Order: sequence, then C-alpha cells, then structure tokens
Amino acid sequence: MKKRLVAVIDLETLEIKANSSFKFKCIENCGKCCMELDIPLRDEDIARIEELGYNAWEFVDYEKMFYRGDKFLGYALKKRPFDNACIFLDENKKCKIYPYRPRACRLYPFILIKHGPTLEVYIREDDFCPGINHPNGEPITPEFVRDYFNEIIEEYRRETRSI
Repeated sequence: MKKRLVAVIDLETLEIKANSSFKFKCIENCGKCCMELDIPLRDEDIARIEELGYNAWEFVDYEKMFYRGDKFLGYALKKRPFDNACIFLDENKKCKIYPYRPRACRLYPFILIKHGPTLEVYIREDDFCPGINHPNGEPITPEFVRDYFNEIIEEYRRETRSI
C-alpha cells in the first residue's frame, strides 16, 4: 500500500499543517472501496451496527483478522460471496448503514497515525479510487482536515486527557 503524508494535527493546540496541493473528492455511487478493501471493525463499530438490529454473526468475518505487529486489532466486515462487495452495499452502490458505518469506512482513503500529541494524516494512493487527487476535489487544507476529522480529533483528545 502506497501512502502519502497530507497533514499533521497537534492534538494539544489543534494547529494543523496540511498539503493543500493534494485533493480528494468522494465520487457518489462509486462503491469501489466497498468492493476492493477489507474493512477492519473496532468493538465500537460492532456495537453501533448491532444497535440497528443486526447480529454480529451477520456482518463480522471472524476468519479475517487485523494485526499491527503482534497486537490484535479486530475482525473484518463480511463480504458478499457473489461479488466480494461489503454486505451493506445495496444495488445502487449506496451504504445501507451509512450514518453507522465503521470508522475505517468514514476515514477512507485516509489513515491516521498517532504519535504522542500529534496525529499524522496519510492518504492511501489506491489505483481503484477515482476521487484521490481528483481535479474537482477539495484541497487538503487545515479547514478540510478540521471538518473531515473533527469527530476523531475530539475522540483522540478525550483519550489523551484521560491518560
């Protein structure tokens, strides 16, 4: 996986340094990430989807596991056997659980890596994603980063304060 650093967030001061020469635009009804990627699920993702009435056995692939080094991170979201797409992708390439989708889905194509009080924002340069550096995309400015990652920034700040 090829990735590029596009922003750095200071979680204490909320100062953001961003690479505005890079752009992103999610192409509506594309669904390529829902077909091409294996999506990791956090415990919080599973609980949120279960609150919609789904049983974890319906959407968790207990045979696919994610690790960082030797640390177990979680299981994967199930894929449909007939087309390898996410089980929540409908026939119009829309997510059936969009407001409750896993964090990895909400972040894609971005990857966040925390280093002490800073959060590095990388973009995955996947060939299948037409929105990466799209000519009509939104530049990765500090405002874009603040808006796109606001919820996660606040989550990391709460975690940092409670340590």
